[in-house]
Amino acid sequence: MTINPVSALTNIGVLIWDLGLTIYNVVTPNLPADDVVPVGSAGAHGSWPQYVAPTEGDSRCSCPALNAMANHGILPHSGREITFRELNAKIRSTYNFAPSFCFFVPKYIADVLCRDYWSDTFSLADIDVHNGIEHDASMIREDSIIQPDQGKPAIHLIRELLSCGSGPNGDLTPIDLSRFSGKRRAESKKSNPQFSLSTFHKLFGSSNSSTLLTIFGGRLKDITPFLLEERLPEGWQPRIVHPMGLTMTEFNKTAFQVELGIKEELPPNLGLSGSGVPVKEKVA
Repeated sequence: MTINPVSALTNIGVLIWDLGLTIYNVVTPNLPADDVVPVGSAGAHGSWPQYVAPTEGDSRCSCPALNAMANHGILPHSGREITFRELNAKIRSTYNFAPSFCFFVPKYIADVLCRDYWSDTFSLADIDVHNGIEHDASMIREDSIIQPDQGKPAIHLIRELLSCGSGPNGDLTPIDLSRFSGKRRAESKKSNPQFSLSTFHKLFGSSNSSTLLTIFGGRLKDITPFLLEERLPEGWQPRIVHPMGLTMTEFNKTAFQVELGIKEELPPNLGLSGSGVPVKEKVA
């Protein structure tokens, strides 16, 4: 593989920037928990633009966070003609990810799609090139060999995930995500003859799922509409209250915790079967 020296230097610069933001967050007072989204941005004071479900012809992808922004009109509702720079700014204001994170992810997407971060546009469905952003053994999507349209949530998988919470009020914990992700990997490996999941995509998947713990605080009442409807609840604010948002340095601690806890097996006590039907205990 040929390494692009410009991209390599850019990534190093972003990591240094991210570390600086992490230190800044440590020494700076937090934002008010009920006032994280900046004034003037969609969602300020928990007032989100009207939710409109996608219709035929709208572009959606495997990422519920991006789909939710389109469903609320924060990104174009069509999910089309989005600039990478626009995505950067809207992720920052909506979810309070750090500026370093908000640059790195759209830049990575642009590189995967062989497009220019500074001038090109994309549709949400474009990012689902297999083993680019989208990958096998997702916790909330069927593998692409089963469901080519990765914009469609796998409702039975989501309900199964939501039933796994072992925290207060059924909230999700790192252990819950590790167990469910391990089950999904085992299921996918068994049922998908073209299964592939590199170490990079294992870590990428754990990073994606960790958003539920960081930005959403694991709270079932907020995660439920977010995953099932790809909707941001009225009154919701990101649970990360650092002034510079969630940095990659901090985020990776949670992602590694989830990944290191994964055992690729099919435990019998996750509450639901793979079809979304409650598991019944056998009577002796």
